[in-house]
Parts: sequence; structure tokens; C-alpha cells
Amino acid sequence: MNRPDGKSLVLALLCGLQFSCGVLWAGDWKQFRGNEANSVASGESLPTELSGSTIAWKAALPGRGVSGPVIVDGRVFVSASSGYTQNRLHVISIDAESGMQLWQRQFHATGRTQTHEKMANATPTMASDGQRVFAFFSSNDLFCLDLKGRLLWYRGLGREFPNASNSLGMSSSPIVVGETVVVQVESDAEAFACGVDVASGETRWQIQRPRAANWTSPALIPGRGGRAALVLLQSSKGLTAVYPESGKVAWEFDKGASTIPSATVSAGTVYVPSNGLTALKPGADSVEQLWNSGNISPATSSPVVAGNLALVLNSSGVLNAASLETGERVWQLRLRGTFSGTPIYARDHLYLVNEAGVAFVVKPEADKGTIVSELDLGETILCSPGASNGGLFIRSDSNLIKLAAPK
Repeated sequence: MNRPDGKSLVLALLCGLQFSCGVLWAGDWKQFRGNEANSVASGESLPTELSGSTIAWKAALPGRGVSGPVIVDGRVFVSASSGYTQNRLHVISIDAESGMQLWQRQFHATGRTQTHEKMANATPTMASDGQRVFAFFSSNDLFCLDLKGRLLWYRGLGREFPNASNSLGMSSSPIVVGETVVVQVESDAEAFACGVDVASGETRWQIQRPRAANWTSPALIPGRGGRAALVLLQSSKGLTAVYPESGKVAWEFDKGASTIPSATVSAGTVYVPSNGLTALKPGADSVEQLWNSGNISPATSSPVVAGNLALVLNSSGVLNAASLETGERVWQLRLRGTFSGTPIYARDHLYLVNEAGVAFVVKPEADKGTIVSELDLGETILCSPGASNGGLFIRSDSNLIKLAAPK
């Protein structure tokens, strides 16, 4: 048997890493709230001084949507819905550098398309494993396409489970972990979560969930230090941690939680919107509550961890900063307007956009928060932004907008 040379060993290790982790290009933003679903753009250097010259381009979209952008291998993917009944579903790919459309695919919804006027059928943000993109809609239609736009498989969960809907619309965004895309579909009549095989589209597991309207999205505890990754499913009953490959429950937190803003994870600690904001420390098969702060209450936006602070936007557009150690509020910063989307954190700055389309850059420090700059984009913006390779990507009602430092 021939022994491999050094180059062969390196190539084998790289291929093994790619197989185990999935393809991940530098600067990818693969799902709702980023690669680890925590709203942190690690390693990104985004512009802090916003002005008209930082608008790199605008790309018109064929329909409405509240879904945010995902960016994979220099391509931005976003969904939209159009038509009088929002039954026309769009998946669009746009070149991240030029803003030119690369391709668009259209499908017809098979499930219920009715939504609240602030929402749209294209409310859930897409997800990607680096090789494929998964487009999920309020109608519970789930499409898998490759990066060139070829349809690989399709699941009409709205047709399979016709009672799993509500009059306001569904909004839970899928999350990809390894070989599984996890989808949360919860309503008063029917509620479940399922793990779908990324390659075949077949159901790997399905578990029943509390029957109640719910608009939260799964969060992620990354697998590190010999521990397996866990997906966090949030509902009015609390938080359930499941193994993404099997759906087996690892632990549960049963003190209730919000049904709109979702939990976030930082350094192994879970910050869940529960009776204000609650910090949890997971163990192997149980979870410990570290603190609860009743006066730090998220509205629609999910909490974001920045340094030693948990940052939370309340219903009045006030940014609250709480200590990660105690949960005590250490400062407040009033911003203009109301916010639907979740901010993102990059290079010591927080990036937020209100519903009127005013983008803010805030520097959160230990004792205060300071508005560094702001820019009125003049469009209704309800989604959470994405970040990739120095660009901040923001989706409005009619356009995809890229902000970047002028060249």
C-alpha cells in the first residue's frame, strides 16, 4: 500500500473538513441572523460613516417581502412574493459586487397565502448550506435550488399539513445544520417542527410542538468542544433544545418565552426573550437559569450580544444594554422610529434600520451607546440585514440595497 505524500494528506484533510462542515466561502452570510444565527458578522469590516456615497447599488425586486438576504460565494439570494393573493413565489440571485440579477425562478404557492399587511408570503429568510439554497414561504412551501437556480427538490408543507397556518401569516425562517434543514411550523390548529434532508428533501424527523401561533425562528448552539450542535425551538411554552440530525430532545426550559423575537446564543450562553430577558447555561441534558431581567424586554427584534452587553430594542425604539454577568441595565439609547428587523453586530458597531428606512450605526460601549452615523434610505424596511465582504445588504419593500465603503 502506497503512503500518501504531504500534499495528498493536506488535500484529504481539507476535503474532510469540507465534507463535515459544508462549503463555507469567506464572507458568507448563510441564513437568518447569520451563519450561527446570532446576528454577529464575524470578521466583517462594514462602513461606519453612512452617507449617499456608501450606497453601492440598488437592485429592483419583483415582489414584496420581509425576508432578509443571504450571501453565498459572492451571490445574494432573496425571496419575494407577488400577485393579488401573493401566490407567485420568487427566488432571485444577484451578483454581490455589481448588483446585476443573475437569475430568477418563479413558483406557485400551494398553501395559504393570506398575511398581515406588514408581512408578505416571502417573510421567512432563506438559508444555505453553501451548495444549495432553501427558500421557505409563509404558505409553507419549501424549495431547494442549487446556486445556479436549478430546482433540486420541493416540499409543499402547506398541502401536506393544511391546518398549519394562521390569519396573520407564518414567518419562521429555516436553519441548516450539517445535513439537515430544520423548519418550524406552528399554529393554533397544527404545530410541528421537522428536519429535512438537504440532499433529498425527505423528512428525517418530525416532532409535535405546542399548538399556538408562533413567529419565532430556530436558534443554534454550535457544536464545539466535543459537544454536538443543538437547535433551539422557541414557543410560548419556553425553549426546547433538539439534536438536528434526529430531533431528539436534549433539554427543555419551561418558563415561557416570546412568540416573536427569538433567542440568541453567545459563548455557550442562551439569551431568550422570556419574562423580559433570561440568560440560560445549558448542560448536557439540562439547563440552568443564570438570571432574569424583567425590565429588558425585546419587542420584535431579537437580542444581540456585543462584547459584554446584551442589546435589546424595545417597542419604543429604545436600545437597552444589559450586563451579561447580571442582566442589569447599564445604559439606554433612544433611536428614532420603530424597528421590525434585528440589528447585526460587526467590528464593535451595531447596524440597525427602522421601519421608515433610516439606517443607524451605533457604537455600544461599557457605559454608553453613541450614534456614529445615520442614513435615510427613504424606503419601508422591515427585514433584518445581511453582511458579506465589507457590504451591508438591506432589503426594502421594492429593492435590495448594498451599502459599502466607496471605492
